[in-house]
Amino acid sequence: VYLEEGGVLNIEAGTVIKGKESPSTTDLASTLIITRGAQIFAEGTASNPIIFTAEGDDPTDPNEGFGTSARGLWGGLIVLGEGVLGDRTSEVVVEGLPEMEARALYGGNDDEDNSGVIRYVSIRHGGAALAPGNEINGLTLGAVGSKTTIEFVEVFANFDDGIEWFGGTVSVKYAAVSFCGDDSYDYDTGWRGNGQFWFSLQAGNTGDNAGEHDGAK
Repeated sequence: VYLEEGGVLNIEAGTVIKGKESPSTTDLASTLIITRGAQIFAEGTASNPIIFTAEGDDPTDPNEGFGTSARGLWGGLIVLGEGVLGDRTSEVVVEGLPEMEARALYGGNDDEDNSGVIRYVSIRHGGAALAPGNEINGLTLGAVGSKTTIEFVEVFANFDDGIEWFGGTVSVKYAAVSFCGDDSYDYDTGWRGNGQFWFSLQAGNTGDNAGEHDGAK
């Protein structure tokens, strides 16, 4: 699902959004993509967070909700901005989407780009593949700019990385990533934002590292 350029998506506190495990379209994974020039305002509260999860999950019932091993049941949340990339390219298509899909491009020359607000948001049980071998992170931040606000974010039981940055300058404050199948926090292609108060919990028998931190070419 693309929120296209000029679009604004407001999500109220307490909203539960569920992604289908088997999309009704030909797409391989249910995924929400905030494109360049669009904005998401997902503003939960500490007592009333916004939850993105899989279709069969019941996050309101601890006895019925999915556990730590339920991964890859839907896609994830992708936010694309117009910040600068550090790998000698001005823009690129996000992993897993067709090269000719203009809505999937991220990167530009505006490090102060504003993609909105993500606050008190929990993203659970995602990480399905958009294309074979290209699993989605819980939260993907492609060249997102510094005027975007991301804080009090949780990613739980994602099949791939918890949060991954590709360039840009967005900062993330107060983040908790747990039981993911790959790294908790992964940044590359010249991300230049700030991070503060990050928590990581990896399962003993799955996952990779708490962080994978790369520069740019």
